[in-house]
Amino acid sequence: MNSCISAIGTANPKYRIPQNDIYGFMVKAFDLDENNASRLKKIYDHSGIEHRYSVIPDFGEANGRDYRFFNNSPNFEPFPSTQNRLQLYQHEAAEIAAAAAKNCIDSLTEDLTPKITHLITVSCTGMHAPGIDIELVEILGLKRNIERTCINFMGCYGALNALKVADYICRADTNAKVLIVCIELCTLHFQKENTLDNWVANSLFSDGAAAVIVENNDHRTGNSNSLTLDTFYSEFVHEARSEMGWYVGNAGFEMKLTSKVSKLIKKHIYSISDRLLEKAGLAFSDIGRFAVHPGGRKILEAAESALGFSSAANQFGYETLRDFGNMSSATVLFVLKKLLDEPNSPSGENILGFAFGPGLTVESMILKRN
Repeated sequence: MNSCISAIGTANPKYRIPQNDIYGFMVKAFDLDENNASRLKKIYDHSGIEHRYSVIPDFGEANGRDYRFFNNSPNFEPFPSTQNRLQLYQHEAAEIAAAAAKNCIDSLTEDLTPKITHLITVSCTGMHAPGIDIELVEILGLKRNIERTCINFMGCYGALNALKVADYICRADTNAKVLIVCIELCTLHFQKENTLDNWVANSLFSDGAAAVIVENNDHRTGNSNSLTLDTFYSEFVHEARSEMGWYVGNAGFEMKLTSKVSKLIKKHIYSISDRLLEKAGLAFSDIGRFAVHPGGRKILEAAESALGFSSAANQFGYETLRDFGNMSSATVLFVLKKLLDEPNSPSGENILGFAFGPGLTVESMILKRN
């Protein structure tokens, strides 16, 4: 008995910052000369991103006189510590997560709040205890005996692991109603060390939250569109282990993201897709649409090149990247929301989804449109 996604909601912080304004901040932050500023500009111009969101307004301030989180002194010293950053996470994350959950629940034909049996929270950009899970129970008015699961520090593919856990729950208990909430405040962890990896990471990441209701297909709430969770497959590429990482430092979490990641995805995604399709009993020709985590434009292009599908079939990945940037685990759910809300789409359409993260891990899934 299959389970399905019945609703998806999203939310972002109040600061919506143009990509060009963030570029100006970064030129000052890295103290770039004209030549290196020009090199950085090319990265931003080719990012495919127009706007990003942040809980920190400073990224829209290039003049350095109006910072609220970073120090106005040269080189931002003293630079915010990991404690400073996680205090801001603790202050901001729950409300943004709750906004996404409310957006999700409000899209259904009935108030599902008293019927939710399980809560799964996902985040790799902050932690505290009592954590986001308990805060969401209190803010949303969920039952205090709700079963809670926290998925932490898995990176951009965390949402697919949450969907798998929810699927297992709903297959085991046909009356289960699972709320998944992903909340990521990536911009808290801005690093000012002048390296190419930091240039790239700081050009991509953004803040946002997404929430999903998963329930058994035979006990679905309402009669709106849904996406059946059909098949999952996960594999990590050991040779790429050192190309992407997420580590706790004294001044926030430190991202390692090399230029080889998109090339390695391009090299391995075909064989991983083949094993997923074999598990699902499908051929590549059975796939109608794609939901690829838009970790960056090069990642979207690598998937298209390796699998031979058009950018049109991947349009919601590009739209999400353009309007929001990379919000880590929440991002692929923004893509799925666009697919779920798409009018006049054929019932039974197969959707192939991917998300990528440290390992290098490739999480994949097949969804079927109802």
